[in-house]
Amino acid sequence: MATDSKVLPFEATSLDEIARYSQDVRSAFTCQKTKDVEWRLVQLRKLYWGITDCTPKFLAALKQDLGKPAPEAILTEISFCISDLNFALQKLKSWVKDDTDLDYPLTFFAMKPRIRKEPLGAVLIIGPYNFPMMLNLAPLVGAISAGCSAIIKPSENAPATAMVIKEVVEKYLDPGSFYVVNGAVPETTALLNEKWAKIFYTGNPMVARIIAKKAAETLTPVTLELGGRNPAFVSKAADLALTARRLLWGKVNNAGQVCISHNYVCAERDVVDDFIKHLNASYNEFFPNGARASSDYARIVNERQFDRIKKMLDSTNGKIVMGGETDRSELFIAPTAVLVDSIDDPMMKEESFGPIWSIYPVEDVKHAIEVMNLVDPTPLSLMTFGSKFENEQVLSQVTSGGASINDSYMHGSISTLPFGGVGESGTGAYHGRASFDCFTHRRTVVITPNWVDKLLRVRYLPHVPAELKRFLWMNSRTPDFDRDGRQIRGLRYWLWMVLGLGGPSAKGALIRWLTVALAAYAYYTQSYRHLTKLLS
Repeated sequence: MATDSKVLPFEATSLDEIARYSQDVRSAFTCQKTKDVEWRLVQLRKLYWGITDCTPKFLAALKQDLGKPAPEAILTEISFCISDLNFALQKLKSWVKDDTDLDYPLTFFAMKPRIRKEPLGAVLIIGPYNFPMMLNLAPLVGAISAGCSAIIKPSENAPATAMVIKEVVEKYLDPGSFYVVNGAVPETTALLNEKWAKIFYTGNPMVARIIAKKAAETLTPVTLELGGRNPAFVSKAADLALTARRLLWGKVNNAGQVCISHNYVCAERDVVDDFIKHLNASYNEFFPNGARASSDYARIVNERQFDRIKKMLDSTNGKIVMGGETDRSELFIAPTAVLVDSIDDPMMKEESFGPIWSIYPVEDVKHAIEVMNLVDPTPLSLMTFGSKFENEQVLSQVTSGGASINDSYMHGSISTLPFGGVGESGTGAYHGRASFDCFTHRRTVVITPNWVDKLLRVRYLPHVPAELKRFLWMNSRTPDFDRDGRQIRGLRYWLWMVLGLGGPSAKGALIRWLTVALAAYAYYTQSYRHLTKLLS
């Protein structure tokens, strides 16, 4: 790993270069080279070394942009991205194989149906400022894996990291197939005016609507990774000390600038006071000398975001029960919990996207579910700390992009699992196999042999009633349900239950019969040997 940590000054890409870059990546895809699996593997390996060699620069840039501590940057950005990348390297050859284990009528068996994995084309990745390294390069891993060319547009609000990403892409990846465009609104607008096979955007719903509207003009598909007012539920069944510790970490990490961190906590009224005591105990444990003096606590990205978060604190009618300190000159806002009594409080109405959150007392899990569905019906994340029964109720009755039980957004910490929103919190998913799928078109392919034309006679003119009757007989099935939708468990049902050994599919039945046969053979062999031994 290199030791040079010098980061170049931020420089916007010229609009003329944007047009050329866009044409280059389209040409790179058109010439077919990105489809070669070995070529993709080489690019992923080079990206690995680019990240590894530039780790000191990334650490310096993340510290410069967000005040992000090195251990936190390694855990949540660099190590996460490397893990995602290594998984793609390990699995890519299996991902690209045609899917042949498909469901289709037996009459089409001769056509050998399969699903072929095809790259979408030249794609645009627009990243955010909160995890400016990982949230730009993780989608790029998916694009490369799928066989796409790409342009990455990092956030101008994390300028130092954007310049390191540019250096990595330009020095390590294939020239002409991958570019980084830096800049603000004019540069992003210029990119959106180009034609893309897909746009992958991570950020806020307001900008997402602009991107989706622009993409719709050319019927360009989009993946939108957004946010939401994420809820957490805490009941009397929870380990309050552990719950407080884990939820506090969720708002300490990256100074709460995490799209899946909790915006508010629905805590059962009987445990609110104890929960607050445990929060403050964990706060003192995390920050013995206060959060401002801690070298392990990041800062707000800029003054604009600081003022937005501070306004929420200034306008709340609630009571600050932990933290509350702020300093605009340092972009410092301490982890802060506010006890509120109304879902119309500014702390509940707005997404904090920072180290502040509200605590809203509820009577029970049913009340908590009602509140969650009123505040934000489709948040990106959901956390629940209750009994097994309560957790299942929350999961069943509250929609979210992802969910963690007994922890603060652990579901988003596993790099191989799909990550994405639903409704207002986004569309599409990535990480692991989902990143490959995100930039892949599943193309159905069949081969129709010449000899099956007799079986296809039904489609040719003139139509023959007898052929149609035979075709319908071969491809239809008598319903096993009545007109009220109730299943009829007649003779066929029970025969299948017996012959299929209780399984729903023919494949499963075959496997079970083979297992039974092997067991019977083993039993017969053992009995025969035992009998032979006795007779001898």
